[in-house]
Amino acid sequence: MSFFSRSFPALNRLKQLAFRPRGVEEFFENGKSIPTEKSWTGRAWRASELRVKSFDDLHKLWYVLLKERNVLAAQKEEARRFHISKQYFSNKGRQIKCQKSMARIKFVLNERRLAWVEATKLQRVANAQEAAVNTKVSTPAESSAAATSATKSTESTASA
Repeated sequence: MSFFSRSFPALNRLKQLAFRPRGVEEFFENGKSIPTEKSWTGRAWRASELRVKSFDDLHKLWYVLLKERNVLAAQKEEARRFHISKQYFSNKGRQIKCQKSMARIKFVLNERRLAWVEATKLQRVANAQEAAVNTKVSTPAESSAAATSATKSTESTASA
C-alpha cells in the first residue's frame, strides 16, 4: 500500500464509487453489450449449500442472481437485435444455472417457512396442554365430592 493510499482513505473510497457502473451500464458485462470471448462460469448453487446460509445471505444472493438474469436477458436481446445466430452466441447454460439457483433459493426459503409454521403449531399445542394441566377445571360432581371429603375431614378432626 502506498503512502498516498494510507494517508487518504476517503480518496480510495471515492475512487471505488467513481468507477462503479450505474444505471443501464449494469446490464452489460465488462462494459460490452455482447461478450466477445467465452467466459467460464461455475455451477448452480445446491440446495444443501443454501440451507446453511443466513436469510440475509440468501437475500443478497437472490439479488445478485436477479442482476445476472437481467444481464443475460440484455445480452440475448442484443444478439437478437444484431441478428447473431445462436450457433455463435448463446448464454443458455448460464441462464439455466441462474434459473436453477433462484428456484433452489425459493425452495429453501419455503422449507424454512414450513418448518416455522410446524414449530409454531407444536408450540401452541404444548402451551395449551400446559395451561390445561396448570388450570385444571373441575366438574360440579368433582367439586361436590371434594367439598364432602373436606367436611368429613374437618368433622373427624373436630371429634378427635
